[in-house]
Amino acid sequence: MGSDTIWQRWRQRLFSPGSAEPDAEATDCFWRVDIHSHLLPGVDDGVADWEQALTCLRQLADWNVRKVITTPHVSRDWYPNKTADLLRGQRTLQALAREHNLPLIIEVAAEYMLDDFFPELLDSGEVLTFGAPKYLLVETGWASAPFALESTLFRIQTHGYTPLLAHPERYSYYHDDEAGLARLREMGCLFQLNWMSLTGRYGRRVRRQAGRLLERGWADFLGSDLHRPGDLTTMAEVFTTDEFRLLRKQPLRNESLLTEQPG
Repeated sequence: MGSDTIWQRWRQRLFSPGSAEPDAEATDCFWRVDIHSHLLPGVDDGVADWEQALTCLRQLADWNVRKVITTPHVSRDWYPNKTADLLRGQRTLQALAREHNLPLIIEVAAEYMLDDFFPELLDSGEVLTFGAPKYLLVETGWASAPFALESTLFRIQTHGYTPLLAHPERYSYYHDDEAGLARLREMGCLFQLNWMSLTGRYGRRVRRQAGRLLERGWADFLGSDLHRPGDLTTMAEVFTTDEFRLLRKQPLRNESLLTEQPG
């Protein structure tokens, strides 16, 4: 499905025949940098091929995104991706954007699972970060927090990186533990909110938790977590949500990365 089709379907959903055009403010990604996606084919559960990657890039560009920091999964059991391979993928994705005249800067980092493999990666210095603060995107299992999460985050900091927890609203063990999230923030761990969490993509509880994070001003970054072209229709819904208005009040750091070089 091409981005034009997605755009047309979204407009039909929002506007009756003869109604006014949507204004730019309502349909633009004012944060302009997407820091979480899965747009390298064949390395994880993201896009299946370069054509799907191109469809996703076109739509992001149409929404005023100007830099894409794509973040393939890295984990021992499922996606033991190597840094060199991901960097080669970045070069191919940037060439694809350039070939199709898309005004996008493409970088690559990774979404690291905090598994038994992670400390070894951390000590090796082979982790991929982004931004001058060397943001390191990490995730945990869904059902329960990993053992010694706080000490792992501290260890990340002692290596000179800034820990950034991917989609904290999706972890069920934090839905009734705001104090636990507050502790992570006090330690200096930042939070990346998923774009599609604000549309109900992952269920009502996740959407409510995302709203609570917004109300507390705890969204440091917004990321699409885009895996495939089919996600784009859901992503378009965010511009009409009440949460989008709250999003404008967040201390988002995305745009600070617009002119920065890779971390």
